[in-house]
Parts: sequence; C-alpha cells; structure tokens
Amino acid sequence: NGMVAKVPALVLQPSSAAQVAAAVGFARDQGLLLSIKGGGHNMAGTSIAERGLTLNMSRMRDVTVDPHARLAHVGPGCLLREVDRATQAHGLATPLGSFNSEVGVAGLTLGGGLGYLTRRFGWTVDNLAEVEIVTADGQIRTAGRDENADLFWALRGGGGNFGVVTRFTFRLHEVGPIITGGLMVWGADRVDDVLATYRDLTESAPRELTAAVTLRLAPPAPFLPEEWHGKPIIGLLVCHSGADAEGDLAPVRTLGDPIADLVAERPYTDQQSLLDGMEPKGHHYYWKTEYLAGLTNEFLDTFRDSALKVTSPLSESIVVHLAGELNERAHDDGAAGNRDARYMTAFAGQWPADAADEAHLAWVRQAWNSVRPHSTGGNYLNFQTADEDEERVRATYGPNFDRLVEAKVTYDPENLFRRNRNVRPRARNPTP
Repeated sequence: NGMVAKVPALVLQPSSAAQVAAAVGFARDQGLLLSIKGGGHNMAGTSIAERGLTLNMSRMRDVTVDPHARLAHVGPGCLLREVDRATQAHGLATPLGSFNSEVGVAGLTLGGGLGYLTRRFGWTVDNLAEVEIVTADGQIRTAGRDENADLFWALRGGGGNFGVVTRFTFRLHEVGPIITGGLMVWGADRVDDVLATYRDLTESAPRELTAAVTLRLAPPAPFLPEEWHGKPIIGLLVCHSGADAEGDLAPVRTLGDPIADLVAERPYTDQQSLLDGMEPKGHHYYWKTEYLAGLTNEFLDTFRDSALKVTSPLSESIVVHLAGELNERAHDDGAAGNRDARYMTAFAGQWPADAADEAHLAWVRQAWNSVRPHSTGGNYLNFQTADEDEERVRATYGPNFDRLVEAKVTYDPENLFRRNRNVRPRARNPTP
C-alpha cells in the first residue's frame, strides 16, 4: 500500500525457529520496534517497522502435506498459491482467501481468514490444528487445543499480538481439483435484478456454493467488450466445489444476457488466482468492512446507491456470502469470533499513487458510514486500515476482547509485538 510505505533500519531473514528466537531476543534486549513480514500484503502497513527491525519470513516457505492425516505443515513465508498447489496435488484444501493468491498465509490466518471454502469449513483459524511460535520471552512453543491452549485460542484471530509463528499446521478437506467457478458481469442498469437474485441465491444455496457480488466501473479487461470499459457494471463471482453446480447456479442463469460469462469448470487453483493482478503493488488502498446478519431491502438500496458514487475506476464495492459452518460454533471458539456474520460487505478504495487521495478516501468513508446501521457490529481485522482506533479493534473481537487482553498480559506484557492491530496489555503498563 503506497499510502503507508515505511523503511526499517534493519531487515533480518531467518530460516529457522531458532534464528527467529535469536532475533526476537535481540529486538527485546535492544528496545527495538519489531515487525513481522510474511507475505507483505497487509494494507495497514503493519509488516514494516519504521526505523526498527523487520523480520522478513520469506525464506521459511516450505509446505509439507500429509494426505493420510489430512494435514499441511506450512512455513510463515508462504503465499496462498504455494499452499493451494501443494494440497491440491492430493485433492485437498483448507480455507485460504479468495481474491488474490499472492496473499501471505500468516497474516491471513492470524486475522481469522476467509475465502471460498469458509461456508463449508469455517474461518481459516477454525481449520488450524497447531502452531509453532516464538513468544516475547524468546521461547519456542507449540500451541494447540491440548498444549498452551490459552495461547492457541488467542492466536486464532488475535493477529500478530502474541509472537512470531514459525509453522502453521492446517486440517485439510477433500476439494476439487476441478470446481465450477468464475465471473458473470452485467451492466449496472441490471443492478436491482442482480442484487435481488443474489439475495435469493444465497439464502438457499448449499454450502458448496460461495457467491460474491461486486459493483464497480468496468476495467479495461480483455474479457469485457471495449464499449463497456469505464462504465458501471455489476458482477457475480461464484465458486461451487460440489456436485450439482449447474442446478445450484440455475437462478443466476435466468438473469440472462450478461456482458461476460466466465463461469466454467476449472481447477480450484485457477479459481484462487482468478483475480491476481487486480491489486498492483504501490497503489493507494483504503478499505472499510462490516459484517452483516442478512441482506435487507434497506441495506441493498443503500449499498447500491453508495457503490454507484465510486470515484476511482480501480475501486469496488463488495458483498460476500459467509453463512454456514462458522455460525455453528460458539462465539468464543477462537478469538476471531463474529459467529453471527452471514455476509461481509466491503468498500475497497484503490487509486494510483500519483492521484490525490481526498476524494477517494471520502467515498470509502461515506459509503461505509451509510451501511454501518446494518452491521452486526463486527468487521474483518485483515481489511482494517492504518487509521483505525482502539475502539475499532475492540469491535472486531466483541465479547472476546477482554480475554485477548488477558492473553497479552501473559505472553507479551511489555507489548513487544505492537506493530499490528494492537491489543494492549493494560494491566502492566505497556510500552506506548
């Protein structure tokens, strides 16, 4: 994100947990600001410590798949595509993102994680079996449901507040390798029809089907007719990982006359990378999200009106269907919480670095404020921006927040890990 570019004083590239432990001890003993860079995709810029020490984890990107135990052991420097390719070689997958295969696994996971498979299998952290982590005292620990359970609970959604994860172990599920997915696009004159169909579709869709709707100005993409470039469009992005894709997608087909129809059988790995290239490095990014319990008429009208006021041809407004497995767990099953979320809406601002920021920032904020009355009160940690305050972080966790503070006091009482969406250990006079 070009809006939050920072320069560290020192970058270390560890290749083992022991080297990470040495680096953490050095930063602690020298009083250095410390940050952790996994995939480097965090929009708020928290992976870089300005004039501090940044641990670049890109040398720790091994993936080992145990197809019999259905587990994947993943290094913290891995990108989504590396894990997907390794697991799909065995017809297996775990929920890892949906819009960009270049996202880092570590940041996505620690912030909760959502993707095309969330409806079937829950948040990414619902599929986390174990982690190896270096905590602020320099100790290398294993955390799972039966070992350091309080730390494991906090890591399942608590962001980078508790240490440096040096290995993730994920549970895997049978998926693909061929699914049905892709994008269908209509002109924005069809917006009300498409939104109504989207609501009907998602209210009855099986969990094998995930659908997202997006409103934006048409990019100069080769699959869109040139006469539509720059004009408002509405698209449906779908991924069906089950058996009866055509039957389940029939309501969408009845809309008819799309500008483009890219929905077809394809490898799951292709679906995961379908939108790669849509977020170039160095652009300015500013996003706001809210979780929703449903799609009321009032919300859909507000979403439509706000989305159509977009100021940049690179920005978009999104609704993603999430309802399913995540709603069947207790609110305190992991720090990620938000078990009442059935949809997520996002206003994703993007514009070139040489353009003025003000109008685009204003559009995102105005659009976001317009839909907030429809929110569950929660929002997605991984899409938070650099200007979020502590109350926004608290809202992310809802009733789980106080328990996170307790875990922070236990495992990082001096707030060494604070270049993140910070949970402050108030009880012990944390570093500001």
